[in-house]
Amino acid sequence: MGLNSIGIAAVNNAQVALLTAQHNIANANTPGFNRQEAVQTTNFANSTGSGFIGQGAHVETVRRIYSDYLGSQVLSASSQAQFSSSFLSQVSQIDNLLADTGAGLSPALSGFFTSVNTVAANPTSLAARQSLLSGGETLVARFQSIYTQLDNLRNGVNSQLQAQVTNINSYAAQIADLNQKIDDAQTNVNQAPNDLLDQRDQAIAKLNDIINVSVVTQTDGKFSIFVGNGQTLVIGTKASTLSLQNDPLDPGKKNVNYSIGGASVLIPEQSLETGGALGGLLSFRRTSLTTAENALGRLALGLAQSFNDQHVQGRDLNGGLGTNFFNIASSSPLISAASNNGGSLVFTNTGIDAGKLTTSNYLVTSIDGTSFSLTDTITNTTQTIADAAALQTALGAVGINLTIGGTANAGDRFLVLPTRTGSRDISVALTDPSKIAAGDSPIVTAANTTNTGTGTITRGLATPPADPNLQQPVTITFDTPATTFSVSGTGTGNPTAVAYTPGANITYNGWTIQINGTPVAGDVFTVSANTGGPGDNRNAVALAALQVNNTLANNASGNPTTNYQGAYAQLVSTVGNDTQRIRNNSTAQDALLSSNIQAQQSVSGVNLDEEAANLLRFQQAYQAAAKILQTSSTLFDTILNLQ
Repeated sequence: MGLNSIGIAAVNNAQVALLTAQHNIANANTPGFNRQEAVQTTNFANSTGSGFIGQGAHVETVRRIYSDYLGSQVLSASSQAQFSSSFLSQVSQIDNLLADTGAGLSPALSGFFTSVNTVAANPTSLAARQSLLSGGETLVARFQSIYTQLDNLRNGVNSQLQAQVTNINSYAAQIADLNQKIDDAQTNVNQAPNDLLDQRDQAIAKLNDIINVSVVTQTDGKFSIFVGNGQTLVIGTKASTLSLQNDPLDPGKKNVNYSIGGASVLIPEQSLETGGALGGLLSFRRTSLTTAENALGRLALGLAQSFNDQHVQGRDLNGGLGTNFFNIASSSPLISAASNNGGSLVFTNTGIDAGKLTTSNYLVTSIDGTSFSLTDTITNTTQTIADAAALQTALGAVGINLTIGGTANAGDRFLVLPTRTGSRDISVALTDPSKIAAGDSPIVTAANTTNTGTGTITRGLATPPADPNLQQPVTITFDTPATTFSVSGTGTGNPTAVAYTPGANITYNGWTIQINGTPVAGDVFTVSANTGGPGDNRNAVALAALQVNNTLANNASGNPTTNYQGAYAQLVSTVGNDTQRIRNNSTAQDALLSSNIQAQQSVSGVNLDEEAANLLRFQQAYQAAAKILQTSSTLFDTILNLQ
């Protein structure tokens, strides 16, 4: 290679370097762009008797300055940052809703019991009674308003999931197309198409912000993308699609499904909760939103049931037995069967035991048609149940009273939602203020002062509808020995030698009492009519006491551990703690992402000052190379002029 050829190569090399620097400067603000540099290599020297004489240089390639390690660090941090941001934007709405001093439940709850206390102070006042009915309506409306806003959040999650799934499919198609373009670009020229590689990495980064992905490089350089627990979203030049389908069990819930072989297969929800905005939405829906809905529903049902239980023990302004103050819809608990169940098993709801209710949902799966698995979908714990009778008992232990009929096929599934719609479905049953049962129970109980045993009798419960013999006095006398007792009085049939079990219900004439302790032979207990007048306020006082009495969240011993305000405060605290935890995580993830991006940009980013200096350097190289050509031309002319 002569002097002219070396000069021409040098000019070309300098020109490529200048073009590369200009390309870097032009794309300094292009998202996903990685700095490039022209890699210059010395040509093979020419061997002569005088030694090896250099033959100049050539540009071997234009290299993309990229670190796989730093790139993967940015992807991971960005996915987690998007997860936290998505979760935080949703849970903050619940936190603001529940903690609002005006729109939250606490003011309505306090106002309701203020009205109860007013009736207790003025039991014959129709104005006070009407105020109590209005307070009940306000409380119910507040429960329903909060439910509606939580339900709107659930529907909003479905809408956002649909938008995210659409974006996922779009990015998957882009990546598959870029895999093809990159392969085509490298077919005839064994050089890396740097800008296409950047575009593919940027598409993967955007996809990863939505759904956490695993990227595997194939031997031919194409990328394969995996999501969930191994579902292939992109393999080579082919892209699969995700879709949003209705949950076959949970009404109103949308699930992310994977299309394969013409079929749509559910992707386990928790496998998608490892990162990305979609994962944040799913995690929020499964945890914070479900917990808030269930806790609010449990509170509404617990308040309605316990208030009713006390209200029916009193007498109204006309002396009649109290009736239910609140209506509880038969839809609580809500029980749904999978659409593909093949058996005839049917759950018939018979009500709830509010004190036993939890904030969980339960999935019942038939194992072999006889036995079942019962899964708490919140704690993700499962127990095996021997048969339908045992399943009925197990659900009863968590406050779900039902009967089970028919037979199940293996694999049949049922979802039990004990409390989700509880706050939506309660209402005030009374419209007549005179029907408020402020007066004490129509019966009074007593133990004779001459009794010598340790037996005690409870206050007693009257069960509507009223038995016509309810007002008749009854005497309960313990026999010899005191293992049995006899009953005397109108309307009872005067049973004798009834076996005594401490604490067992004794029911006659429309009332139920219990006797506890150890009575001795001859001990006498009485149940008689209450002669209190319309001004009696003892049941109203008992109703007012429910504000502070523990009625919810039974412990292992069956004792309630919290009252209404306590249950609501626990809900507010739980959501507040979740919000603060996610906010802290979001702040930490944003800081980590910023740090990782900074580290990546220090390697791959465009430094304009550096590129400006490179322009000057490469310009000088170009000028020097041009000087070589000028010198070569002058020497050639000199030779031609030698004559």
